[in-house]
Amino acid sequence: MKKILIIEDDALVATVYGNKFTADNFKVEIAGDGDAGFALVNSFKPDAVLLDLMLPKTPGLDLLKKIRAQPGLESLPVIVFSNTYLSNMVQEAWKAGATKCLSKANCTPKQVIEVIRSLIQPAAPAEPAPAPAPAASVAPAPEPSAALAAAAASDASFQADLRQSFLNSLPASIAAARNYLREIAKNPDEASRVQQLQELYRRVHTVTGNAAIAGLSQISQLADALEALLKELYEKPKSINASTLRTVASAIDFLPTLLDQGRLPGADTAIQARPDILVVDDEAISRRAISYALEKAKLPCTSLESPEVAVDLLAQRKWDLIFLDVDMPGMNGFELCTKLRSFQRNKTTPVVFVTSLTDFESRANSTMSGGNDLIAKPFLFMELAVKALVYLMRGRLAAK
Repeated sequence: MKKILIIEDDALVATVYGNKFTADNFKVEIAGDGDAGFALVNSFKPDAVLLDLMLPKTPGLDLLKKIRAQPGLESLPVIVFSNTYLSNMVQEAWKAGATKCLSKANCTPKQVIEVIRSLIQPAAPAEPAPAPAPAASVAPAPEPSAALAAAAASDASFQADLRQSFLNSLPASIAAARNYLREIAKNPDEASRVQQLQELYRRVHTVTGNAAIAGLSQISQLADALEALLKELYEKPKSINASTLRTVASAIDFLPTLLDQGRLPGADTAIQARPDILVVDDEAISRRAISYALEKAKLPCTSLESPEVAVDLLAQRKWDLIFLDVDMPGMNGFELCTKLRSFQRNKTTPVVFVTSLTDFESRANSTMSGGNDLIAKPFLFMELAVKALVYLMRGRLAAK
């Protein structure tokens, strides 16, 4: 019997994967932190390790390096759970010796099992194809076996129970996240804020994984992006400002809406179809920065330098989301926003100003001209990505 070691501090995620592997005839051990995981690597001697990178005591990346430094463990399959949006973390995991990197937000237990099985139980060489039988003796294709049908029904039942359990627990997680955010906003001490941000990050990290295995793709997609933003904030506490805190708050406050949506059968789907996003900014570097931030969330956009050209496009077609600079020659962002609100197609399209003008007067002008939000330059890429996902998901729900 092949042995699997799961190193994961989230009890629900660890239990789900442990039960799935056990049902699939693996012997399983679970460690809730990096130190316990390293001890089990040596005592349990697994055939493969499933490793979360966010762990107490010894972090996942450090643990991976310690495993690879052990004689005889250089080729032990280690499958790492990473964040979809943190490409630098994925690169670090590859360099540290990860065999595979999987996104916790996008993988089901079944897919993880298939990856591990392919690594430790390579497929046998294909048998030569038998000669075709005479036409008269060809039998009809066999019906799916009763065992397969029963397994599918069991998986569906398990998924439904898991989904309900997660939906029931999420309100408490959202309430806790809001409390942490309030403490961060009013706490002037940077060290305390960083500690609270780490706790908030851990809460959101748990939501990402639990939502994914419960099949709640919208919640998982948003939590995955928010998790990446929070990690960046606690690593760069100087970036904590009114703009970033507003973005975090808007994402947390939107989770109850996605929770209600998740309670509806078959209603939960992540953003997959290409949305129409317009970026208007006369500065090439700024346009590229916004485009790159959107690309991190797999959200392509159309970017323009001229507000006058933008007016023509806005009159011709509907957009799902618009990002505008304020200080542009000829026609500033406030004027462009007022003009686009006169077009029926884009009367209610979300408009987010991206500007270094963040004083009270500028915020008032952004609202009076018809804008929905404002992000301060310079911005974190993940801040803009989270903001975009919230507005696109809101628009998608409103259109139903």
